[in-house]
Amino acid sequence: MAKFTPLSFAALLMVSSALVSPAAFAQEAPAPQPETPAADAPAEDVPAEEDIEISGPGAGGNSEIVVRGRFIPNVIKSTPEVVSVLSEADIARTADGDIAGSLQRVTGLSVVGGRFVFVRGLGERYSLALMNGSPLTSPDPLRRTVPLDIFPTSVIASTTIQKSYSVDYPGEFGGGAINLTTKSVPRDPFFKIEFSTGGDTITTGEVGYTYFGSSTDFTGFDNGARDLPRPLVQAFATGNPISAGANFTPAQIRDLTASLANANTTLIQRNNNIPVNFSGQISGATNFLVGDVNIGVVGAAGINNTWRTRGGVQQVSQGIVPINGADGLLPDRDFRFLTTENRIVVNGLLGLTADVGEHKFKLTNLYIRDTLKDASIREGFDSRVSDTRLINRSRTNWFERQLFNTQLVGEMKFDAFRLNFRGSYANSQREAPYERTFDYTFSPAANDFVNDLQSAGEGARIAFSDLDDNVYGANVDLAYETDIGIPVTFSAGYAYYKNDRFSIRRDFRFLSGAGALPFAVSQQRPDFLLSDFNVYTYDVRLVETSGTSGAAAYSADLEVHAGYLQFDAEIVQGLRLQAGVRYEDGEQNVLPIDLFGSGGVNIFPTQIKNDYFLPAATLTWNIADDMQLRIAASKTIARPQFRELAPQQYLDLEFDRTFFGNQFLVDSELLNFETRFEYYFGRDERLTAALFYKDIDNPIENIAFAQGETFFTTFANAPKATLYGGEIEIVKYYDLIDLGGKFFEERRLLLSGNYTYTKSDVKVSAGDMIADPLSGRMVPATSIFRNNFPLTGQSDHIANIQVGFESTGERISQQTLLLSWNGNRVTNRGPSGQPDLVEYTGARLDFVWREGFKLFNKVGELKFEARNLLSTDYIEFQRLNNSLILNNAYEIGRSFQISASLQF
Repeated sequence: MAKFTPLSFAALLMVSSALVSPAAFAQEAPAPQPETPAADAPAEDVPAEEDIEISGPGAGGNSEIVVRGRFIPNVIKSTPEVVSVLSEADIARTADGDIAGSLQRVTGLSVVGGRFVFVRGLGERYSLALMNGSPLTSPDPLRRTVPLDIFPTSVIASTTIQKSYSVDYPGEFGGGAINLTTKSVPRDPFFKIEFSTGGDTITTGEVGYTYFGSSTDFTGFDNGARDLPRPLVQAFATGNPISAGANFTPAQIRDLTASLANANTTLIQRNNNIPVNFSGQISGATNFLVGDVNIGVVGAAGINNTWRTRGGVQQVSQGIVPINGADGLLPDRDFRFLTTENRIVVNGLLGLTADVGEHKFKLTNLYIRDTLKDASIREGFDSRVSDTRLINRSRTNWFERQLFNTQLVGEMKFDAFRLNFRGSYANSQREAPYERTFDYTFSPAANDFVNDLQSAGEGARIAFSDLDDNVYGANVDLAYETDIGIPVTFSAGYAYYKNDRFSIRRDFRFLSGAGALPFAVSQQRPDFLLSDFNVYTYDVRLVETSGTSGAAAYSADLEVHAGYLQFDAEIVQGLRLQAGVRYEDGEQNVLPIDLFGSGGVNIFPTQIKNDYFLPAATLTWNIADDMQLRIAASKTIARPQFRELAPQQYLDLEFDRTFFGNQFLVDSELLNFETRFEYYFGRDERLTAALFYKDIDNPIENIAFAQGETFFTTFANAPKATLYGGEIEIVKYYDLIDLGGKFFEERRLLLSGNYTYTKSDVKVSAGDMIADPLSGRMVPATSIFRNNFPLTGQSDHIANIQVGFESTGERISQQTLLLSWNGNRVTNRGPSGQPDLVEYTGARLDFVWREGFKLFNKVGELKFEARNLLSTDYIEFQRLNNSLILNNAYEIGRSFQISASLQF
């Protein structure tokens, strides 16, 4: 062992610290598990590869100091699977306010509706979302997959997107797994405050709609104005439908009707100057010793209040008709609409860590409340009601979505053994009180819009819905490192997952027991129309319609027991094999509940009980020190989500469409193959290229259909589908010192780009039979699906480019242009033989400028964001020959935001 003088020893330590992150020292390779880097370590500082040993004399010159550490290479290179990593630095550079926005920059990922991440063109049902390796529950009744836009980037340290399956992950792994790592305790205590404000050219300072609600709506919590009135609570408790008859007298029904909050939940007001967006965030962390235990505490809290106005066209075609001698489409419903949404997201994070020798423990508590206040007016024609009468439809909504997650993680090391465990509980709730809709039709006689609460196409409705969802998760992973002639790590684990949900929806219509309202009364605005005076004068009553178009309530649960065996070995020099098998036994139940014993429709249970052996293997060949090739193969599954099985209606505001479940769905099974070449030609620089292929049995597809006055989306299993494609990514930095001048001395240029091509084909043959989504009868698959059509949600092309300048010195200075582009994708299979509904999102150009500063010797940051500079609009359409239907089209506009933060 070489000896050094104290001076040379100190110099070597300084040099080595410049090359290796301090977090690399005294760090061991983590156990193989779905975990991402620690929050205070850069993305390249996780898996250890090369031991470093530095020694020198002690202070007295008679003893020897030995410092052992490991050089930590790029995490993408060192993991045995195919992964992409979104580090804290990447998140900060793109400056997206939520993690969904940041993920759209990752190779092969696209974000649909601003909320749900699609991996390589596969829908969100094929994307697995985890937090610190544990399952999450969704506060959205439309999905079991959590919408990632509810996670502010301020509480996320890094995100790993694993695209090749390994058996230590849950078997529901289609396109990939997205593992969010919450912030942990950094080395140095801090306290940080951040504020931002901004808006967009379509919304801010422009005309929009709103309604009062309550005086505290801007916080995301109302003041109790929307609480169910006590008389209605007591009526619900009887278990009887709310309508006049054997259970309630007309007088009692009138009293219940009059007890509802009226003007503050019905009256839409025109706002000529929609407010600016604002957000605020505080965060902090500290650590201290309790004996020999290092305790860390990290916390964050924030609020984000944003406004968005959408104005455009919504059309629906009922069928194919001849137009100028060719088949075409004409709109049976043709409306112009203006919708304004006020969204308030409140979040809080509290994390505790404890380092006990080589053992690490982490307790994380996360709270997110996502509230949406919506006011919308549509005006147009509906041929099912009248070919000539103009219709005015309005709605007001208040959706409260809430997520609480608590998780305990332990990482324990005993010589060659490593024991990791995770336990988690997550609860999500969604309340939608006072979902109100009003339909008025134009009367030439009155030269005004009227609503007599009786005529076809006219009326007033209200709904109350509530959802409660719980997820329990537990994992134990054991790893043993040994040498059997080759270094090998054996690992095994057990996982338990339990998800239960209860959802209830009560729907009502207002009718006049005295018949059609007088002409003068029918012209009144909504709050006067349902005033107490009219209720008692004209016998206006609530009439319950719950369950007439499905189940008024349902309970659902999914329970999975799983175990796996895996090994990871360098079988020959430069050739690494990770292989294993996972066994999963799962049972899923959805039980529609007939609240009133009236029989209803589709009132029967669904049970899906299956067990699977899911093998996976990844072979990695280190062609050179900076170059490697991976080959991966696996079998995985995708289970139907609760909302896809439950026969209950829900309105999706993003697409302004009502969804309805199909109780006859079955599991999808996937065979996955992938090969990827990786070249790491410099620090933080890389070139990767991949080819992938997936074979899917029974893929679940979105199906559009019209029933009565409503345009629905439901779901059905296609017989088979294939998906294949390729992706390429390059990240390159250029030092600019050669350009001369002080400005370029500490600056470098970033050039980053990725492109993904995906092709999918739904396979349908003449003999294929599937369950009809509406009746359950076995019907030819060709009556619903067409052969060689793409999967819903799949874009042929996804591309991202980043060009940026950044400082290499201590002070932050970054200027980045970001261009994203997604090709067209199918959102729904067309109804009744019509063409599919196709979504166009186009190119999006953003600019982000980050600049650091010092104030009173404290570090701060200013940030400017300009989004959608190309002013790309949203269009969902159907095209047949020369005809075009705009199912949903609206302007998005350009948005701008400035923010400032100061760290103490």
